[in-house]
Amino acid sequence: MIDFDRFRLGQLKDRCMRKRRTGLVSVVLVNFRGADDTIECVRGLQALNWDSDLLEIVIVENGSGDDSLTRLKQLGDDVTLVESSENLGFTGGCNLGVSKSTGEYVAFLNNDAKPHADWIKEAINTFATGSDIGAVASKVLDWDGVNVDFVDAAVTWYGMGYKPHAGEKDRGGWDDEKDVLFGTGAAMFIKAAIFEELGGFDDDFFMFYDDVDLGWRLNLLGYRFRFQPKSLAFHKHHASMNKFGNFREEYLLERNALYSLYKNLDDESLARVLPGALLLATRRAIGRGKLDSTSLDLRVPGDDNEPMMSVPKSTMAGVFAIDQLVELLPQMTQARAQVQKSRVRSDREMARLFGNVDEPAYPIESYLRGYDKIVESLNVLAVTTRRRILVITGDSVGEKMAGPAIRAWNIAKLLSGDHDVRLLSMTRAESLDDAFEVGVISHHRPSSVMAHEHWADVIIVQGHALALFPALETSTKVMVVDIYDPLHLEQLEQGRGKVLDLWNKQVNDATDALNHQLLIGDFFLCASDRQRHFWLGQLAGLGRINAYTYSRDSELDSLIAVAPFGMSSTDPVKTSPAIRGVVPGIEIDDKVIVWGGGIYNWFDPGILIRAVAELSVTRPDVRLFFMGVKHPNPDVPEMEAVSEARVLSEQLGMTNKHVFFNESWVPYDERQNYLLEADLGVSTHFQHVETTFSFRTRILDYLWAGLPIVTTGGDSFGDLVEKEELGASLPERDQGALVAAIETYLYDDEAIATAKANVARVRQNFIWERAMAPLVDFCRQPLFAADKKLAPGSTGILGRVKPSEPARRSRHTGVRRDLDRVLYYFREGGAGAVLERFNARQERKRES
Repeated sequence: MIDFDRFRLGQLKDRCMRKRRTGLVSVVLVNFRGADDTIECVRGLQALNWDSDLLEIVIVENGSGDDSLTRLKQLGDDVTLVESSENLGFTGGCNLGVSKSTGEYVAFLNNDAKPHADWIKEAINTFATGSDIGAVASKVLDWDGVNVDFVDAAVTWYGMGYKPHAGEKDRGGWDDEKDVLFGTGAAMFIKAAIFEELGGFDDDFFMFYDDVDLGWRLNLLGYRFRFQPKSLAFHKHHASMNKFGNFREEYLLERNALYSLYKNLDDESLARVLPGALLLATRRAIGRGKLDSTSLDLRVPGDDNEPMMSVPKSTMAGVFAIDQLVELLPQMTQARAQVQKSRVRSDREMARLFGNVDEPAYPIESYLRGYDKIVESLNVLAVTTRRRILVITGDSVGEKMAGPAIRAWNIAKLLSGDHDVRLLSMTRAESLDDAFEVGVISHHRPSSVMAHEHWADVIIVQGHALALFPALETSTKVMVVDIYDPLHLEQLEQGRGKVLDLWNKQVNDATDALNHQLLIGDFFLCASDRQRHFWLGQLAGLGRINAYTYSRDSELDSLIAVAPFGMSSTDPVKTSPAIRGVVPGIEIDDKVIVWGGGIYNWFDPGILIRAVAELSVTRPDVRLFFMGVKHPNPDVPEMEAVSEARVLSEQLGMTNKHVFFNESWVPYDERQNYLLEADLGVSTHFQHVETTFSFRTRILDYLWAGLPIVTTGGDSFGDLVEKEELGASLPERDQGALVAAIETYLYDDEAIATAKANVARVRQNFIWERAMAPLVDFCRQPLFAADKKLAPGSTGILGRVKPSEPARRSRHTGVRRDLDRVLYYFREGGAGAVLERFNARQERKRES
């Protein structure tokens, strides 16, 4: 017998000494008494559409004991021939072949298979579509290319891997790439470094389900096994999944199924299914032997003087398989400990790769009755495939919400139908819906996010969350970054008026924070096509537009998608009066213009106030209502534009006569009451780079409420208003045009009717379900970015994408971050500046 521990050690030493050649593909063929097939297979490999200098053929002569070795030697230097004095099985033979190979990639091909001309080329191209793709499964048909051998992978809850659709005619319905649990050993590829990281095929399997076990472990480490139908092979000796062979094959199938379960399931899953799997293996053994398990019951007559009974070997195959699990339990426990220690994916995440686990497989009547009893009584199928999704926003979540929180809340609501969702605020939060959990984290306590990060499968972040919470920065979870708000462009306006160095630092800090996000994220959301072009430029500058991301998707939709701010698909319904007859100075019959949202420095409320003042001379019933002045997030300071608007309104004598300021913030669930009492929605802003790439979310509220819209042009919504005739899109600072447009859409019945009809049509394009469709699709099958690197060597821990130039940013969080800010303000403005900032923070805390 071979000392397998010593054999594995020798293989490992051999691999460590052998240098692998970049781009080289080593195809391993295992020959056991099949020299004719092997020689034919070699000829097929030599005729492939693949550079012969990048092909290495390794043949393992697996102790055939016939003339195979002599005949294979005649192939000469075209192959690397490895002789084994004993039959090592498929697993040992493949491991031995890999240990003698030198390629960056290893391919396994049954010696009775023939590859399509592009078999290697298409597989290697597939590796280029994602750094986390560790292996590629080929599509395998029968020799004539008529019936399916392998197009998908599945495993039963009791551990038996199988090939769905095997034996069916190939109708062209399995020609889409996808991730699978495993590939068939008959034709598959794997990166040599990953094969070695996994320790190769598990020699304890000998044969059967060794490929299942390898793929299972590969996925648990965080790599992907990609099915590529264009990498095609034809297998001569096809066997359907329902043909399990004789008692020796049955023994290996039964034993190895239990091995797979024991090694690879997590503690919770193993505790749920292992008792049932053992009971089912016993029932299957009894059923195969057609035995009566009641025959030894005292109530059943029989000859008690005869101590022996005839039992078929097919029955003993199952019994012996269970006993061998007991025999090898110590070493299997060690193997299990290694798998569980290094895994980065939970069984809940893996469940989607398992396929149909509820597959009895054996058409034996007594066995099927037992199968139903076990499944129903032990609840072995009770596993959820719902993902855990964490949504993080910097804004307050509750009755009063600004744009970022509204967007995060609707994302959480939309995803909660298919997933378990938590919505976290970095300021404060209250629940508005039982469909998902809400919570609060604080950058003063960076550890407050750790339990949530551990819980999640997918994390969706806005704002500065990645910079403030180290656990998010180093997370191994799929990271979605919502960059619908170009913060650094906002700072160009928000910092205007400050000392130049302070202003510049404010812009640089925002830029660094965004660059940090762009380096870490796996998938990005932006608000418009115009924004997408802008972000693609910034991603390219950071090196994120590269061969990997481009190979996966030349349009880069898998990296960044347009997911605009949305609106409810339900029409707004007024629940109570809000403006007319409620706000002193606004009567029931007045013409009401509404300014939705806050007043920020990049807006131009001044020209609107002056336009209303001019119009009020001839139209005394005109009223302008600013819906929100005080931001619901206490950390957002009041901007200069607010006080300037108040002063201008007072100077013109408009305040509380024709111009009204709501000094608080309209609760999110009450905003429709204000919008439905308005006649016109407005938004005026200055023309600058922030405008060009902005997405005015207040315009969506106008669309939702069916209001005609008057807005300054230059942004994506200005273009939309003009193109779809939703109202008027005007040049900046043109008071005359603004007065005329307001008068038209307040008093011209025909113009109003046309605008409202167009608004009703266009609004359907912006409902949340449609706006967030790219995110919903991504969360159904979340992937790491194609260029996201896996740490070499073992743990599968994800490394950051490396920037072309390190971004500038502070890593300080919590108390360290506060101290950093104190020192900064002291350097820039002395003790007075520090005191001013402290007092401002205390004031915000009191107000909140």
